[in-house]
Amino acid sequence: MNKERLAIYDSLVAQCPRFERKGKTVPYTSANGHMFSFINKDGDLGFRFSKEVQEEYFEKYKTTHFISHNSKMKGYILITEEMLQNTEELVKLLNQSYDYVMTLAPK
Repeated sequence: MNKERLAIYDSLVAQCPRFERKGKTVPYTSANGHMFSFINKDGDLGFRFSKEVQEEYFEKYKTTHFISHNSKMKGYILITEEMLQNTEELVKLLNQSYDYVMTLAPK
């Protein structure tokens, strides 16, 4: 696990009082029974959004689908190196991701 990336992730989650980071080997956040962000084994970070928001963010942030274990993660966008430079924006995105999963039926 990339310790620098984990520190960034922990810092983002710490700024979001409605949820907390979980997981030891695979750091993640979840609510309502749904994961909405995590760091994969390669140290990449992904946030979950609706299909419409994903499409918007692919263009806005020049990003793509989040890949983990060689699989495209449904609903997730890759948080790019460029995006990692804007902590304030990422906190907004992480909260937006939380809001999205709270609209889903509980698991």
